[in-house]
Amino acid sequence: MNNPERSSSSSEPAASEPAGRNAGPGRLLVAVYAVFALSSTARAVFQIATKFEEAPVAYLLSAFAAVVYIVATVGLARPGRGAYKVSLTAVSIEMLGVLAVGLFGLVNPGALPDDTVWSGFGAGYGYVPLLLPILGLWWLYRHRSGARRN
Repeated sequence: MNNPERSSSSSEPAASEPAGRNAGPGRLLVAVYAVFALSSTARAVFQIATKFEEAPVAYLLSAFAAVVYIVATVGLARPGRGAYKVSLTAVSIEMLGVLAVGLFGLVNPGALPDDTVWSGFGAGYGYVPLLLPILGLWWLYRHRSGARRN
């Protein structure tokens, strides 16, 4: 008798997990974040290794963006409350970074002699860096109660 009850209650979290933030459309969001994590990491490594002295602040911002995308990807891909908090923090930092770097570039165009992922609000990437954290925060907001269950 105990085993059927345990199997039904232990299967409930497993059954509710596919509806979680890292399933369905959430997988696409994780995939886009993973692409940005890889591309921004490659860009930052190349820039820092080959021409760091030309625009150190811009290239360090690219490296920072890469770290933010990596952390966001891992947080979004993993279930649980801790991963939810990590992804919420990373996506929030990403949103602030895109807005801050974009505004800074408008106010002082010569300050960053080379583009970063977030320059011009992500214009070099089709404004996806601006749209991605908006979608990410919306997705996390929609799945906030699921994170509390985990």
